[in-house]
Amino acid sequence: MSAFITPEIRRRIKSRKTAVAGVAAVAAATVAFSLVPSGDAEAGVRTEAVAAAPVAWKADSKQIAAVQESITGQQSAFEAQFKATQAKAKAEAKAKAVAEKKAAAQAAAEKRAKNEAASRSAARTPAKVTYPNNLDGWIREALSIMKKHDIPGTYEGIHRNIMRESSGNPRAINNWDINAINGVPSKGLLQVIKPTFDAYHVPGTAHDQYDPVANIVAACNYAADRYGSMDNVNSAY
Repeated sequence: MSAFITPEIRRRIKSRKTAVAGVAAVAAATVAFSLVPSGDAEAGVRTEAVAAAPVAWKADSKQIAAVQESITGQQSAFEAQFKATQAKAKAEAKAKAVAEKKAAAQAAAEKRAKNEAASRSAARTPAKVTYPNNLDGWIREALSIMKKHDIPGTYEGIHRNIMRESSGNPRAINNWDINAINGVPSKGLLQVIKPTFDAYHVPGTAHDQYDPVANIVAACNYAADRYGSMDNVNSAY
């Protein structure tokens, strides 16, 4: 059939091929343009970004993986730090409890030792003796004081002389003998005069001739100096 194609027909066929190629180019451009938002002046640049999107997505995936790995590492570090903090707090609480228990035990031991020391001191220190306010009590209290001052005498010797001198009356006074005439009457349980009482008064007792204990102790002190003991006195002395 090529023998029958004239130059005019060839020209028309070429012209049609050119038109079809143009239409194809326009269609391709239309497809590319449809991928770009309308109104963008830099459509070519946008088209290139779209074409490069798979590469960027791959790069973002790597970044996401790196971020996830970093987060996982930070979480592990946080958990390790949290566990370490818990362990430290537990150890400190245990140490505090042990210290408090030790302090309580020490305080209890000190209190117990203090109480024991107080008990021993109380045992060593005799309780203060009280005496009845009567002749028996006066003589026994006088004997206790005489013992501290090494003044001799017995209960029997003191009691015997008291009964003879005053019949046990601590306010007894002699207003008729020579001492009374001289202005120094005998007074008290053992009838001592003022000069004798003052000279033989024992410190720690009342400075009063009528005080029963002071009277007994001073009289026994005088009798010990003159007769060796009140036990040796059997009459006026």
